Amino acid sequence: MAKIAFILLTHKDPEGIIAQAERLTSAGDYVSIHFDARAKPEDFERIKSALETNPSVTFARKRRKCGWGEWSLVGATLEAVRAAVEAFPKATHFYMLSGDCMQIKSAEFAHRFLDAEDVDYIESFDFFASDWIKTGFKEERLVYRHWFNERTQPKRFYAAFDLQKKFNLTRKIPDDIQMMIGSQWWCLRRRTIEWVLDFCRERPDVMRFFRTTWIPDETFFQTIVRHVVPEKEIRNRTLTFLMFTDYGMPVTFYNDHYDLLLGQDYLFARKISPDAVELKERLGALWQAEGVSFDISNEGRALFAFLTGRGRIGRRFAPRFWERESTLGRERTLMMVVCKKWHVAKRLVEQVHHHAGLPVIEYLFNEEGGLPDLGGIERTVDKRNRHRRALLRMLFDYYESDRLVICLDPAGLELMQDFTSDKCTTRVLEVECYFSDEYLIGHARRVGLAGEHTSREVLDRLLPTIRYDLQHESDQMRDAQFPNFSRMREAASPEENAHALAQFLGIKTELAQQIAATDYLFVD
Repeated sequence: MAKIAFILLTHKDPEGIIAQAERLTSAGDYVSIHFDARAKPEDFERIKSALETNPSVTFARKRRKCGWGEWSLVGATLEAVRAAVEAFPKATHFYMLSGDCMQIKSAEFAHRFLDAEDVDYIESFDFFASDWIKTGFKEERLVYRHWFNERTQPKRFYAAFDLQKKFNLTRKIPDDIQMMIGSQWWCLRRRTIEWVLDFCRERPDVMRFFRTTWIPDETFFQTIVRHVVPEKEIRNRTLTFLMFTDYGMPVTFYNDHYDLLLGQDYLFARKISPDAVELKERLGALWQAEGVSFDISNEGRALFAFLTGRGRIGRRFAPRFWERESTLGRERTLMMVVCKKWHVAKRLVEQVHHHAGLPVIEYLFNEEGGLPDLGGIERTVDKRNRHRRALLRMLFDYYESDRLVICLDPAGLELMQDFTSDKCTTRVLEVECYFSDEYLIGHARRVGLAGEHTSREVLDRLLPTIRYDLQHESDQMRDAQFPNFSRMREAASPEENAHALAQFLGIKTELAQQIAATDYLFVD
C-alpha cells in the first residue's frame, strides 16, 4: 500500500503546522517540514518541541530564507526531500504541500488512488510552446540571470535585467534538457525522487543555471522529472486543486466550499482561508475516515468561470449550485430593516441593539467598513454582494447568535428576494418616511442626478420623477408579498409602530414601545 511522505513548506502559523503534521501522520504517512529561516526562531522551536516525539515527522537539516520567485524555494524543497528520503525508507510517494493546503479526500481514498497507477503526478508543459505563462516575463526568466528578488529588491532586480538586456548578455539553456513549466504542487514516486537527487549531484551545470532562473519552482522539478522519467509514466496534472481569478490571484476557500471541494478529482486543495474554522475541522476529520464514498463531479473550475462570467452580463448573483449547504441555516432568523433614509434606520437599529441586545449591522451591502475581519470577504461592497450568503453565515458565526438584524436600501429588492427564499426564517420591516422637497433635492445630488449648481427650475422638474421612483421601490417591495412583512411609518403613533416592531423583532410590546418612542428617530 502507498505510504506518503508529505514535503511541507511553511513560514507561519506554528499551531496550524503542528495540527497539520499530526493529522497527516495519523493514517500511517510521514511529514518532512521546512520552516522558513526568516520566521521567528521561537515559532520553529515550538513546532519542533511539539512534534519531536512523533517518529513520522522529520525536519530539513538546513533552513533557508525563502523569497517568492527565488531559487530558495526550490532549495528549501530539496532540503525537505533529502530529509524525508533518509528518514522514511518505507515512503513510496513524496507529495509537495504548503501550510495553506488541506486534504479533500480520506487517506484511505488517497492510498488507493496512488496504488492504482505506477506513475508520477506533475504538471509539465513545454516552456516555449505552451501558454502556461499568461503575463509578464517568459523567455526572460531563462535567458537572463536573476540575482535579486523582484518583490524585496525591485530596483536592483530591474537594473540588473535592463543592463543584461542592453548589452545582450544572454545565456544558453543547457543543450540536453527540454525546458518545461507547471504548478509547483506535485506527487512523485520514490524512484523518481531518487533519480532527481542523483541528477542534482551529477549535473552542477544545470543546478547553476536554475539558481539564477526567475521563479524556478515552476520549472525545476517540471523539467528534471521529464528528463529522467519516461513520458508514459507521467500524468501531466497536479493532485492539488487550486483556482485562480481573472487577475491571476489564487481563489481562497471558505466554510461554504466543503461540498465543492469534495466533488473535485483531487486529493488536496489550496488555499484554505485561515478563518474557515468549520471547513478545517470537517476536512481534518475526513482524513482518518473510512468507507467514505466521493461523488466526483470535477466541475469546480468550469463553474467558477461560468458564474464569474455571469457577472459580466448582469447576472452576477446566480446561486452557486454546487453547494448543498448554501442556506443560512434553518435555525436562524434574519431580520431586514428596509429604509430609504439611512440615518433613520441606523438610529432604529442602534436602539434595537441597546434595548433588545440583538446584533445589528448597518447598510453592509451599500457602505464599506463596519464589519469584523472575515478573511477578506468583507473588504469591498462588491465582494459582499457577490458572496452574500457566505458573508451572512460568517456573521452569524462571528456574533455566535441565531438572530441578526441588518439594514437594507429599498433598491435592494434582489437581496430581499434572495434571503427570503432561503431556508432560514426571514422578516422584513419597511420603515416608511416622509420625503420633503429638500430631502429629495439632497438625494438627487447624492446619487448624481443633480449638482450643487443645478437650477431650481431643473430641480422642480426632477422632483416628481424622484418621488415616483421612491414610491415605486416601496410598491415593488409590497408586491413581492414577503411572508413576514411589517411596516413602521413616520406618520404613525409610537404605539402603532411598537406593534409592528414587536412583531418584527419577536419581543414584548412594552420593550418595542421604548424603542418606537425614541424622540429623534425620524428627525432629518
